Amino acid sequence: MVKLEDIDPSLLPPNLSPTELENLIAAYYYSCDYVSPTCPVTATTLGYYPNRGINIFLSIGFGVALLATLFHGVRTKTWTYSGFVAAGCALELAGYVSRIPLAANPWNKKAFETQIVAIILAPTLLCISIYLTLKHVCLSLNPGLSRVRPRLYPFIFVPLDISCLMVQAIGGALAAGGAVSNIRLVEHGNRAIIAGIVLQVVVLGGFGGVGGEFLYRVGRWVKTGEAGGEVVRLWNDGGFRRFGYAVSGAYLAILLRCIYRIAEMAGGWGNHIMQDEWSFVVLEGIMILIACLLLAFFPPGVLFPQMAARMAAGRKSEKGDVEGQTQTETSSGERRVVVDGNTAEASTGTESEKEKTVPVSSSAVKKEDSI
Repeated sequence: MVKLEDIDPSLLPPNLSPTELENLIAAYYYSCDYVSPTCPVTATTLGYYPNRGINIFLSIGFGVALLATLFHGVRTKTWTYSGFVAAGCALELAGYVSRIPLAANPWNKKAFETQIVAIILAPTLLCISIYLTLKHVCLSLNPGLSRVRPRLYPFIFVPLDISCLMVQAIGGALAAGGAVSNIRLVEHGNRAIIAGIVLQVVVLGGFGGVGGEFLYRVGRWVKTGEAGGEVVRLWNDGGFRRFGYAVSGAYLAILLRCIYRIAEMAGGWGNHIMQDEWSFVVLEGIMILIACLLLAFFPPGVLFPQMAARMAAGRKSEKGDVEGQTQTETSSGERRVVVDGNTAEASTGTESEKEKTVPVSSSAVKKEDSI
């Protein structure tokens, strides 16, 4: 971008304040439609001609992930989970397809704005699919070991994730609205985008903490020999573990991307980090592509059928066909939770503890398993 000190004052209207001068420069460059001596590529937000080949490669990758997600989602009927993954892949696909014409003309406003919106918002949808898995993992292993009722996880993390998306969207709208003639509005929009990404990192960190702590407790419980045979088989099942590793890998890739985004946006639009193409390609494009491919090719409907069955049971429960959970009680009064054939014992503690461990009504199952 042109620096204020590089401009000949005699070429400018007299008595301009610094803010008015910045707005004037912003308005001038917003009128640029193609690269020229007066509209150089270095004055664009990106500051470079995007690499056409890498953007075609990334577009193909996200397209493959989208098709694989739709295939497995329809085949296994994991509509909610697959829907969010597919939406995230579709947005990423739109974003990187939009970067392809930027390789010829970095001043292409429609392409630039499309890729900015799509690439910023897409990971939020991928996060929602990841948040949905924790509930089903808890219910299939031992709900009683979860610090929070498993059915509440989506109702906690999904709204928080949507809040992150909304804050970033508001920031993007402010930045776009001020791009023509109000540099301060652009800066406020940038701060809102940063706030949304920081909030997303905090939410991701909280999710990783509660999820990791639950799996740690389950691992210790299984080692004691107190877990039922079905739970042990699931815990040691190769498919279930591959699904867990895939979700964990996608989670870490998105977390790393969000941390990078904070650094990228902190210096404002057009800063030196934003104008470093290869850090963007690796820490944004490749990280999210890895997440999309892991979620697409390691689907729960294939590797974690208990999750798919519970989702189907939630839908069928409206017709009185609840298949996801049942409750049994032993002759000694000890309660057990049976989740898709996986049995976990629950202690005969206080009523609040029993309620936390064992859902007791089909209506509760219907509300909880439909997600």
